[in-house]
Amino acid sequence: MIKNYFKKLCFAFLIVSSSAVIAQEVPTPKSHFGFSIGDDYQLATYTQTEAYFKKLAETSKRVKLIDIGKTEEGRSQYMLIVSSPENIQKLERYKEISQQLAHAEITPEQAKALAQEGKAVVWIDGGLHANETVGAHQLIQTVYEFASKTDPETMKILDNVIILFTHANPDGQELVSNWYMREKDPKKRSLSGLPRLYEKYAGHDNNRDFFMLNLKETQNIGRQLFVDWIPQIMYNHHQAGPAGTVVAGPPYRDPFNYVFDPTLLTSLDAVGAAMHNRMNVEGKPGYTQRGGSVFSTWYNGGLRTTTYFHNMIGLLTEIVGSPTPSEIPLVPARLLPNSDSPNPITPRKWYFKNSIDYSVSLNYAVLNYAQRYHDELLFNIYQMGKNSIDRGKKDTWSFSPKKIEAINNAAKKGGLSSVAGDDSEFGARRAMSVKYFDTVMNAPTNRDPRGYILSADQADFNSAIKFLNALIRTGIVVQKATAPFSVAGKNYPAGSYVVKTDQAFRPHVLDMFEPQDHPNDFKYDGGAPIPPYDAAGWTLAYLMDVKFDRIQDDFSGPFERNPFGKLLVPENKLPAGSSYVLSAAQNDSYTAVNDLLKNKVDVYRSKENGDFYVSSAGKSILEKANVKLKSAAAPKNKTKITAARIGLWDNYGGSMASGWLRFIMEQYHYNATVIYPQDIDAGNLKSKYDVIIFVGGAIPSVQAGGASLRNFGPKAEEIPEEYRNRLGRITPDKSIPQLKKFLEDGGDVVTIGSSTNLAYHLNLPVRNAMVEIINGEEKRLPAEKYYVPGSVLNVGVDTKLASAWGMEKEADVYFDNSPVFKITSDAIASGKIKPLMWFENASPLRSGWAWGQAYLQDGVTAFEAPVGKGKLLAFGPEIAFRAQTHGTFKLIFNQLYK
Repeated sequence: MIKNYFKKLCFAFLIVSSSAVIAQEVPTPKSHFGFSIGDDYQLATYTQTEAYFKKLAETSKRVKLIDIGKTEEGRSQYMLIVSSPENIQKLERYKEISQQLAHAEITPEQAKALAQEGKAVVWIDGGLHANETVGAHQLIQTVYEFASKTDPETMKILDNVIILFTHANPDGQELVSNWYMREKDPKKRSLSGLPRLYEKYAGHDNNRDFFMLNLKETQNIGRQLFVDWIPQIMYNHHQAGPAGTVVAGPPYRDPFNYVFDPTLLTSLDAVGAAMHNRMNVEGKPGYTQRGGSVFSTWYNGGLRTTTYFHNMIGLLTEIVGSPTPSEIPLVPARLLPNSDSPNPITPRKWYFKNSIDYSVSLNYAVLNYAQRYHDELLFNIYQMGKNSIDRGKKDTWSFSPKKIEAINNAAKKGGLSSVAGDDSEFGARRAMSVKYFDTVMNAPTNRDPRGYILSADQADFNSAIKFLNALIRTGIVVQKATAPFSVAGKNYPAGSYVVKTDQAFRPHVLDMFEPQDHPNDFKYDGGAPIPPYDAAGWTLAYLMDVKFDRIQDDFSGPFERNPFGKLLVPENKLPAGSSYVLSAAQNDSYTAVNDLLKNKVDVYRSKENGDFYVSSAGKSILEKANVKLKSAAAPKNKTKITAARIGLWDNYGGSMASGWLRFIMEQYHYNATVIYPQDIDAGNLKSKYDVIIFVGGAIPSVQAGGASLRNFGPKAEEIPEEYRNRLGRITPDKSIPQLKKFLEDGGDVVTIGSSTNLAYHLNLPVRNAMVEIINGEEKRLPAEKYYVPGSVLNVGVDTKLASAWGMEKEADVYFDNSPVFKITSDAIASGKIKPLMWFENASPLRSGWAWGQAYLQDGVTAFEAPVGKGKLLAFGPEIAFRAQTHGTFKLIFNQLYK
């Protein structure tokens, strides 16, 4: 017995000793950075953070450093995989298990065995929004703790969980930290006044790019989330919590997206409860959930929210805190406990370290849940995927607000005088006949699709392939037809693509092809709408103008499955001939034309439909362009084109809309010069530019005289000299006269969104269509009557105008309470205003939410107007929105040639 005691004692001593060695070998943050994470007035740069991550990987057998790709500014983006040394040795096996369970293409028995063998995979990121400095710094502290701590909870987590600690925005941390730390006096340090976007193109919108995956950083992250690792839980750190709280977290408020598996929502509740409970146990008050914040699970496209459509438990917290000490303010309404906030916080001083401590505790809460229920998490993601596959293999009817409304309407037509009381406790006395349910939910036309076919003979097949690549980057299975085939009486050529719904990530497939049906969401009957969290509708196939057939019955054909994550490449062969035509309907035609013009090759454009013509002199460039071509002689009615000199407005601090348009310009090989208000105010614009583009937010309203716009940027003496030329704003007294002269001298101005205000400054014969007359005065329609948050609407298009060449007679546009105009018949008849796009009927909604959409009928939402020798183009909808709206890019491209 004594012998056994000494054996145990020696064993314990060895563990403690080895643990001590680990703790001594792993450098503390303070030893590396020179300060502790959470110290007031201190921020680490990404350069310092990268070096520290490398030290952790070198000194801890629990840490493996992975370079997941380059950022837009060329930095390495790192993911640290942290687990027990034994698990680190078997990462490929655990990754394989995670993939197999997420794809759900195995039997339940196999899944149960893998769930027992596997380890839970949990993603924790930081730094996505770089001015939210808690995120990157809690990541540093948490990785250190898991690389060095030896307490029982940490060791259990390391044994049962593979943790993917990922830096979401290296470029942003470098910019923000250097900006904050530039002041020697700590008390003068501030996060405000950043001179440019903290992601090269998108800034804050980098968290709106996760179904499109345009940006290098989001592509790197998407590969890990949706193709390589497919974690069961992902945790996205943000700032800031609602005033009077510390942190907002899961579970979230309604509405949730109706395509989700119900297990996803209950799992989200369970993990949220573990997080909230840990805060209470540790005496950390101020956590709020559900209706305590604005966050919902409706939207697709965020780093957290896109994971829901892949059966992952996506977590978001928004926490207060800054390296500069702050205050928890007094908000009396937040002090009374309720189910959303059972443990309120009282007003107090708040330090950066408080936020770091909260964040680390929240990470531990999530990871402890994962280690306790690792086998359940692994099996549940399988079960949700299998449920999706099963739904896609049979006749399925999904519920939506419109279908519920249709059931009620069927009941009313059937003689049921009222359906309003059916939710009461006495509702059963007036229960509807099930025939009203069957009328709607068994109707063949309301059945979910079995799949979608994208024919290879559509006008812009290259853009369709870009759409498919967006799906593939998010782990969707795509199949290619190796031979011609027929489905439902229609013939399709070889090379067409098929996306079926019998796959694990079916929710995402449906969300990219089907319209979103956002419920009418009001504070109370007759009250103002509750704004959705970001967009209400975003159907990507509509925004990209992808032509597809929705197939409701099972179908098969000569289909070859594309490997997971392998991107498609167009297969366009250059035809024989001495001259070629590039269709204006293809976006990639414009890229090829730009390359031809840069290489001094003559390009002509048809005056009939805008198609481009080029001789065989451009053959070598066209071979590289990989765009669909025809061999044809140039028409008689043509004009030679040259590249326009393009000016693109931006402001101090960076406009996200301008950044996205800059991204589009670069992708399609346009040369544009970014210009600022001072450049415009300096005048002589026509000597420098042929066309100037203003995205939303540039041109002030006439009514406010420009005063409604914030003054862009700090005082000149407060910032480095290199950024001072970016200060200022567009003003009615200085800027508008210069723009008017530019137009009169023959320049063109393209305005988008709110910048169509320029039409009013120029006194053009247009006025706001979204008004009503009250007591003889025009008043803007209130939200109680008319409200269209970000949604997809259908418009008519005048395709005869050169500005709209390549478009079809109808187009889907992204509309966010966008400008709509009323134009007199005289102005149209005289040619003073030429409508480009308009609403042809009272129900233009295609996807999302449009309350009071009947007011839109006959409203003009885009027009062109001659001004002197030049032309103003006004586009109300967001035709370049987040570089997602490929279907309306041509409305910009057509204006960029002389």
